[in-house]
Amino acid sequence: MTEVVDRSTRKGFRPAATPAAARNSADPRPAVDVAALGAQLLGQWSAVRLQARELAARPELHKIEGLTHTEHRKRVFGQLKYLVDNEAVHRAFPSELGGSDDHGGNIAGFEELVVADPSLQIKAGVQWGLFGSAVMHLGTADHHAKWLPGIMSLDIPGCFAMTETGHGSDVASIATTATYDPAAGEFELHTPFRAAWKDYIGNAANDGLAAVVFAQLVTRGVNHGVHAFYVDLRDRATKEFLPGIGGEDDGIKGGLNGIDNGRLHFTHVRIPRTNLLNRYGNVDADGTYSSPIASPGRRFFTMLGTLVQGRVSLDGAAVAASKVALKAAIQYATERRQFNASSHTDEEVLLDYQRHQRRLFTRLATTYAASFAHEQLLQKFDDVFSGANDTDADRQDLETLAAALKPLSTWHALDTLQECREACGGAGFLIENRFASLRADLDVYATFEGDNTVLLQLVAKRLLADYAKEFRNVDFGVLARYVVGQAAGTAVHRTGLRQVAQFMADTGSVQKAAIALRDEESQRALLTDRVQTMVAEAATALKGSSRLPQDKGAALFNRHQNELIEAAQAHAELLQWEAFTDALHSVQDPGTKLVMTWLRDLFGLSLVEKNLSWYLMNGRLSMQRARTVGGYINRLLEKIRPHALDLVDAFGYGDDHIRAAIATGAEKERQDEARAHLRSERASGQAPVDEKVLLARTAGRPTR
Repeated sequence: MTEVVDRSTRKGFRPAATPAAARNSADPRPAVDVAALGAQLLGQWSAVRLQARELAARPELHKIEGLTHTEHRKRVFGQLKYLVDNEAVHRAFPSELGGSDDHGGNIAGFEELVVADPSLQIKAGVQWGLFGSAVMHLGTADHHAKWLPGIMSLDIPGCFAMTETGHGSDVASIATTATYDPAAGEFELHTPFRAAWKDYIGNAANDGLAAVVFAQLVTRGVNHGVHAFYVDLRDRATKEFLPGIGGEDDGIKGGLNGIDNGRLHFTHVRIPRTNLLNRYGNVDADGTYSSPIASPGRRFFTMLGTLVQGRVSLDGAAVAASKVALKAAIQYATERRQFNASSHTDEEVLLDYQRHQRRLFTRLATTYAASFAHEQLLQKFDDVFSGANDTDADRQDLETLAAALKPLSTWHALDTLQECREACGGAGFLIENRFASLRADLDVYATFEGDNTVLLQLVAKRLLADYAKEFRNVDFGVLARYVVGQAAGTAVHRTGLRQVAQFMADTGSVQKAAIALRDEESQRALLTDRVQTMVAEAATALKGSSRLPQDKGAALFNRHQNELIEAAQAHAELLQWEAFTDALHSVQDPGTKLVMTWLRDLFGLSLVEKNLSWYLMNGRLSMQRARTVGGYINRLLEKIRPHALDLVDAFGYGDDHIRAAIATGAEKERQDEARAHLRSERASGQAPVDEKVLLARTAGRPTR
């Protein structure tokens, strides 16, 4: 067993970085440059992240467990004012209004709030990331001047009223209407039936004075689709709903109870024509509709695309929560001892057990991959919203990337929090150690800002579209050669020829098989081939579906929906692996690079192991190499074990961020006390004789 590395338990302690050149030459193990790795993880907006973390470490912003939902709501609303006072929420707004036009930095700082209180992060996101951003990106200069100052200062707390009880992810089908009356110069906002109520709306139950409401715009008898309207909700003095507006409190939820989610409905509510946020669609006084985007479908997706930052920020917040959980669980696992398999006096450190390494290190590797992928997503987001690269193609790429990564990171966060909870035993279930609380709060991340499964279906449709586009304009000769190539590939895969080739290359050697699997290009080929094959098979199965009657085309698509979503997930996992590999290539310190390579390999081969049946059934791996995957993963776990604390320390979160009693060093003190007591007792000669030892002596058997 590997002896646990002794660490200081001082509050806020961070181990000093150990450059490879400074290591003892007799120590063959590489060392991780924690400071350099930490700087790399902070990414392009490191200064903003550090500033946000300093703020998130303050007790004024921390979640207080045990509050009633009413008390928690009141506290979080007060924390929003604290953020305003500390200039923490205005980075993305225009500089002429007191912002800094820093879109990437805004998200980087905002997502760090999750470590203080997820309710605070999401309520701030509702106010400035949804409500404020909708006014900024869907409105025009007059709207900005009229409403953004009050939104930025929190003088106008607001709601983002898109989701309806009857329509969540299917925004295009929402039923609330905004019908223009040219005689009055007003829109009439109306909720025609109960399922059309706006639901799960943050700030709707208590705090919201106004809302951006999404409704079907109808003028001159034509429905021009979903548009956004600024609507006053409550009287500023009494906080009562204005005439024609009503609502309900959603009540206590499974998590995020610091947010006053509620329902809203409208009964023939009149609003000025100028309250239409008309950047992408306008109605003149006489009722004439106009738009700079002729296609209704493209217009709809452009309007929704301006609000993609919600998905981007959730991706980053989920990664941050995973880092916090792993720091606490791995710190505890290096101190907690259980079972004396190899010694009479010393019990084993939890992290020395292979299964414990499996459950935590594989998730650690995924967290690193998700972190590097998020940094690329954030860069893409900033490029688009800063105008550096803001073509229609760039926006579509951003939307697809966010839709691919947000599901993986949010599902991963929930899985990691649960596994870390279980890995810490009963202590992990205590609210003081935050796993259960964080998991409850992050549960809804999987279904808001786009249900994860629906988002992956959007990614799958984009993959199909790109696949079709690749062959749309090729001549017959090119297409024929492609078909022949596909047929030859199928023959190689499905007749076992590829497996025979792998076996011959390995000559039956486990070592050669392992070398092949850890090769970067081999991993890339395995992961890429799976995505390409799955997309090609789905495209072949769906070929001609657009020419079928609508019901038959929908039925055919539905029969292949599961394969499409799996292909999208495989695509997103490949994106994470590529991001990890890109980051790895920029590491300078040799020791850090070697450890990070092991971690990247662990991530890649864990994906292969998870889908081993696919690789075998489709002839991508020989049986020899398939058997080698698990064994090589176990070898990687052993190599990573001495560096586990360095890898989580590089996340850069201190005690005031983690706030888990089991990660403070208290467990080490208890274990050291217990070991000292047992050693003293044995040394005194007064310790009682174990019954099993006595029986062995009586039977004449040797005892240790």
